[in-house]
Amino acid sequence: MARTMARSLAGPLLYLNLLMYLITLGFASWCLNKFINGQTNHPSFGGNGATMFFLIFAILASVLGIISKLLGANHLRAWRNDSLAAAGSTAIIAWAVTALAFGLACKQINIGGWRGWRLRVLEGFTIVLGLTQLLYVLMLHAGWFNSTYGPGYRDNEYGAGAPSGAGIGEKGTGYTGARV
Repeated sequence: MARTMARSLAGPLLYLNLLMYLITLGFASWCLNKFINGQTNHPSFGGNGATMFFLIFAILASVLGIISKLLGANHLRAWRNDSLAAAGSTAIIAWAVTALAFGLACKQINIGGWRGWRLRVLEGFTIVLGLTQLLYVLMLHAGWFNSTYGPGYRDNEYGAGAPSGAGIGEKGTGYTGARV
């Protein structure tokens, strides 16, 4: 039961984050398009001095988050150490860039000024994603703290090795394995 606790908690969080990253990518792309076209006076846009930086980091965080969720879905399917390496590393990178976008969203709110509803929604989603992505990273790495919660970094439950009792270096075993 405890072996699948982190897996059962990380699954719904993965799909929630994937949906939120897709929504964030859509809103950030629309806002950046309006910003590049010089339509900052559009009724649902607005903005201030931090808008351009925030939009760039929001798009970057969204793309990295979506890729992270695809690798995370593969890890939840396999739930092994080798898939944990890919899912965990991309999740940490996605969280780091999301944390940067989180900071820029807070800065944009702090500067103030009129911001349209799409930009405010994007700020809100980015702030929530910064927290939920951190929870997702902790769920993926739960096996690091205790191996009963998921695949740890030192588990060797699988692999192609010598049969039990027959080591590669022992004489007279008749086993000729490749030395790596």
